[in-house]
Amino acid sequence: MSAAFLPEPPQSPAAKAAYEDDLSSDGYVNNLTRVWCWRPDVLMSFQNTRAELLSASTLSAREVAVLVAATAAVRGDSYCSLAWGVRLAGMSDEETAAAVLRGDEAALSERETALADWSRRVVTDPNATTEADTQRLRDAGLNDREIFEATTLIAFRLAFSTVNDALGARPDAQLVENAPELVREAVTFGRPA
Repeated sequence: MSAAFLPEPPQSPAAKAAYEDDLSSDGYVNNLTRVWCWRPDVLMSFQNTRAELLSASTLSAREVAVLVAATAAVRGDSYCSLAWGVRLAGMSDEETAAAVLRGDEAALSERETALADWSRRVVTDPNATTEADTQRLRDAGLNDREIFEATTLIAFRLAFSTVNDALGARPDAQLVENAPELVREAVTFGRPA
């Protein structure tokens, strides 16, 4: 079973740098990096734009993890669900991360619950959102800038996941092996490792 539908991309200094970044941070080259290195400049632009969005954001790292895990799960993206489920488990516990991936918000704060619900609404049908939905976010303590940032982050994640999924990027075996058991069990959708 191949790592994706595209073969290994041509080697270039930018692709080599992306591979080296993966090796230094994860100990292996991610399947999604192999896909994105058909245009490593676009991968870098995406990563830089996402980093810029979050650098001035007041959303906490855990709120971002909840938002991304919920987005990936409702989108049916096994790769990002596993990756962000692992991150969220590290910031909370594996029970909480698995619950978010299953759509259960019982262990979340009011802000996190509102963000998870918002991500599910945006992924499912962005044209069905209402002013009442954004007011619920405000009532949970989010300001309008945070609402914009959360929505933009959801959209970025959808674009990223769409590229990975459409081109067959499978979750890395190492990612699956290192994921907490409850997180692995919660990801019953998407492409297999």
